[in-house]
Amino acid sequence: MANTKVGIVGIGFIGSDHLHRLTKTIANVDVTAVCDIIPGKAQKELDRQGLKAKDYHDYHDLVDDPNVDVVVCTASNEAHHEIVMAALQAGKFTFCEKPLALDAKDCMEIIKEEEKYGHRMLQVGFMRHYAPEYVQMKQMIDNDVIGKPLMMDERHYNQTQPEEYDSSRSIIETAIHEIDLDHWLLGEDYKNIRVLPVKKTRAVQNDQIQDPMIVMMETTSGINIYLQVFVRCQYGYDIKCDVIGEKGVLELPTVPQVAVRKDAEYSTAILTDWKARFESAYDIEFRDFMNHVSVKKSPVGPSAWDGYIAAVTADAALKSLADNGKVEELDFPKTPDFYTEK
Repeated sequence: MANTKVGIVGIGFIGSDHLHRLTKTIANVDVTAVCDIIPGKAQKELDRQGLKAKDYHDYHDLVDDPNVDVVVCTASNEAHHEIVMAALQAGKFTFCEKPLALDAKDCMEIIKEEEKYGHRMLQVGFMRHYAPEYVQMKQMIDNDVIGKPLMMDERHYNQTQPEEYDSSRSIIETAIHEIDLDHWLLGEDYKNIRVLPVKKTRAVQNDQIQDPMIVMMETTSGINIYLQVFVRCQYGYDIKCDVIGEKGVLELPTVPQVAVRKDAEYSTAILTDWKARFESAYDIEFRDFMNHVSVKKSPVGPSAWDGYIAAVTADAALKSLADNGKVEELDFPKTPDFYTEK
C-alpha cells in the first residue's frame, strides 16, 4: 500500500514538531507539501530537518494539490477556520490543532461542512485524550473506582509564554486543554463557568493582561472544577489534575525524573515546556489518526463537536473575565448522532 501523502499548513513551533513526527516517527507517511505565511520559513525548516517537499506560499495551492491526501493545520489560531473549511471542501481528511476556531459560530460552520460527507473527516488536536495517564484516569472514572466524582482540582502552569500572550490566549490556548479534557473525562456538559482575576504576577506589566487567573466550572450534575491558569510561572511547566470522588481520589502522576542526592539535598527536576511533557501523547495521537485516514476510515479522536463545546465554553469564560468574574450560564444543544455513532 502506498504511503499517505500529507500537507502541513503552518510551520511554526508545533508545525515543525509535527513535521518531524510525521517524517521520522509515524510509519507509512510522506509529507509532500508544506506552507507558511512567512516567505522562506517552511523551506528553512525543511532544510534544517534534511527533508524535501513542495513549499507553497498559499495554503489553497497545498489543499488543492492532488499529491496531498491529508491536510494538517498548525497555522495561527485565527486562520484555522478558513484552512479547515478549504480542506473539507476539497474532500481531504483534516487534522487541526486546537482550537478548532476562535469562536463557536465558526466551529458550527465546520461541523455543517463535515456533515455533508455523512462521516467524520476531521480530528482536533486535543492530544491529552491520548496521554496514557489520562486514559487510565478516564477508565477508572468510568469503572467507578472512586465512586461518583464530586470535584476536580487542577493547575496549568507554563513559563514559556511571551509578553504578548494575553488573557484571551490564556483561555483559548491554555485553559482550553482542561475545558476539553474535563468534559471528556467526566462525560458531562458544563452548566456554568466563571473566571476570577487574582493578584497579578510582577512579570505582567500590561493592564490588559490577567495572569494568573482561576477558572471555575460546574457540570450539569453539580461536579465543581477548580483550575489555576498561570502562563508566566517562574519555576517550570506544571500540570495537576486531581479527581475527588465519593470513595477516593485520582491523582495525575508527574513525569518520572531521576532523583539527585547531593550537597545535603534531595531533588528532582521539573519540566520546562509542554513538548517534553506530552511528546508521547502527540505520537500516539498522530499514529491513531493516520492509521484511520490512511485506509479512508473516519478518525475517532476528538471531533469537531468537541471543538465546538470547547469554543462555546471558552467564549463564556472570556465574557466572565471581562465582567470581573460573573458566572456565565451554559446551555449546549444535544450532541448530534453524527458525533455519537461509531
